Amino acid sequence: MNQEAFINELNQPEAGEPEIEITVSRHFTDWLAGQGVSLAFTNPPLKLFLIGLTADGEISIFERTFPRCMGLACEGEALYISTRYQIWRLQNALPPGRESEGGYDRHYIPRKVYTTGALGTHDLAVDKQGRIIFVNTRFGCLAAASERYSFIPLWRPAFLSDLKPGDRCHLNGLAMQEGLPAYVTCVSRTDSFDSWREHRRDGGAVIDLKTGETILAGLSMPHSPRIYRNQLWLANSGSGHLGRVDLNQGRFEPLAFAPGFLRGLSFSGDYAIIGSSKPRRGDAYSGLKLDDTLREKGLEPRLGLFIIDLRSGEIAHWLFIQSSFTREIYDVVVLPGVRRPTALGIIGDEIQKTIWFNPRWSEQSGNYLGGY
Repeated sequence: MNQEAFINELNQPEAGEPEIEITVSRHFTDWLAGQGVSLAFTNPPLKLFLIGLTADGEISIFERTFPRCMGLACEGEALYISTRYQIWRLQNALPPGRESEGGYDRHYIPRKVYTTGALGTHDLAVDKQGRIIFVNTRFGCLAAASERYSFIPLWRPAFLSDLKPGDRCHLNGLAMQEGLPAYVTCVSRTDSFDSWREHRRDGGAVIDLKTGETILAGLSMPHSPRIYRNQLWLANSGSGHLGRVDLNQGRFEPLAFAPGFLRGLSFSGDYAIIGSSKPRRGDAYSGLKLDDTLREKGLEPRLGLFIIDLRSGEIAHWLFIQSSFTREIYDVVVLPGVRRPTALGIIGDEIQKTIWFNPRWSEQSGNYLGGY
């Protein structure tokens, strides 16, 4: 497949910061245009990427620094992102129908932050009441953001004896259904400190939050459970497969294999968008069945995104990253109806100098402007 390489010229790296090269498949931009979406994904340890199209139909790549960014959620015109010890809400500052200089139709600005402490926050979502719900991996529980506390525990697996730090089962993934938490994934069902590492090949499970029951076991480091078209999907990351869960039979049905440690999952139309990380010898992602499969197929693992056709299981399009300092993708979300997004980061002085307000306010007079 032919390819074209693009370097992000909009946000040049700071002095001494390694450059990142992004390569896309030949028809990747056509796919974005046809779907009418943009993409956002987290690239730990530092980067949030926003992928869209310019007015000429060329790819737009924008990145900002968020330390240890992991989980992502899109809710209306807000983008939520978890970092090392905080959860940020980035709000679109542009009035409806307006574009900023440069032709961007979304300008995400950090507006609110919850300081959680280092909880190893993985997946996050916004429930139908507007609460931020997230997977507190360090304490092995599902939690809500709080105005007063680091977190409010909502649920924990029955096999965990109490609420304490230690990352005993590596709870990581959250699937929402009709605005409520529905399913979670974990790497093991163990109750001792850091013990999940011993069960990476086949200790993974899916748990139904309504009943507390394990509905599927024997997975290899499952991540990113998602409900789409009334089906439960997830990445069986340790084998490199995207697939469905047969809830009646308690069985995983692989749909597609992609060369990488898969996690981060979103959907658009008949397509799944899934992130891919590169295993490294000796790390938590190595020594799995994925290594064996890659070796048998003569493939190298890829860092980036795969667009998979849900009708055939084929890889339709892709976005690859070449970098000397990062090997991971954690999460990806679709931004519906967005052509070209941009954002402010929290590093540097740009966030201090950027001020947004509605220009119509300048036309009002009097002491009371109705700003409450």
